Amino acid sequence: MRQGYAIVNQYRLYSGVKNFYSRLKEELAKLDIKLLLCRTGEAGLAIQDNGKVTSQLGPADFIVFLDKDRYAAYGLEKMGYRLFNSARSIELCDDKMATYLALVNQGIPMPYTVTPPLDYVEQENDEDYLSAIANQLGYPLIAKLNYGSLGNNVFLLQNLTELKEFDKQHLRLPRLYQRFIVSSAGMDYRLIYVGGEFVAGMKRVNPFDFRSNVAQGGHGEKVDILDSYIKLGKRCVDLLGLDYAGVDILIGQQGEPIVCEVNSNAFIEGIEKTTGINVAKEYALYIKKTIYGHR
Repeated sequence: MRQGYAIVNQYRLYSGVKNFYSRLKEELAKLDIKLLLCRTGEAGLAIQDNGKVTSQLGPADFIVFLDKDRYAAYGLEKMGYRLFNSARSIELCDDKMATYLALVNQGIPMPYTVTPPLDYVEQENDEDYLSAIANQLGYPLIAKLNYGSLGNNVFLLQNLTELKEFDKQHLRLPRLYQRFIVSSAGMDYRLIYVGGEFVAGMKRVNPFDFRSNVAQGGHGEKVDILDSYIKLGKRCVDLLGLDYAGVDILIGQQGEPIVCEVNSNAFIEGIEKTTGINVAKEYALYIKKTIYGHR
């Protein structure tokens, strides 16, 4: 029996992840491939006394990793499992600053970004340093914690008082500050790639928030995607080594594409409904071809 596992978070199964698993399971079944659901804790990863990594998982030809637990991902790879996506790709996408650093010096336009130093000794934030950041970025500016999904942990700061308060509350957390792309307020494009190839794209619009995320009240619109956007997204996917990805692209002042984020586990429910494209089928076919070839 050809089969694989879908690994999900131990504690919370988001509706988007549940849909992703269900749709992929459905499409893989049409190819005579079984997809089993497993939470990270149930995988039972451990490093034994002899230094060997073990797991309670049964036989599997592959793993679709629908979580962000990089330790579990690396452990499963050490056991020889083929992960979609790889542990390294998941790690790079999970940390927003790591994503940007992996893409720098490659001619990829991104918002002007500053990463403030971390505080390990509970000092007060440096007002002169924050003022210098504001002078570089202008107001309003974007503040992000490096870890977060669905538009969470992303804030629009209007002045130095708000910047100081945000920085004070998050001194020990990895975070970044960015220039606000005014021309893309409440709008961006979500592009989906499978095996490095563009599969589907939609415009996301939120008239009530600067964040376009559907989870923050935005909605998808079926539109034609410019080649310049598709090429830029593919460049990011290739550099990050992703089997499957959702690339979020902002709209510059002249309509030019600007990379916002790259997601290793972008949900498919919204884009399938908006575009009518069977993303899960394309992913299933890619997994089959990668693992089994033409068998």
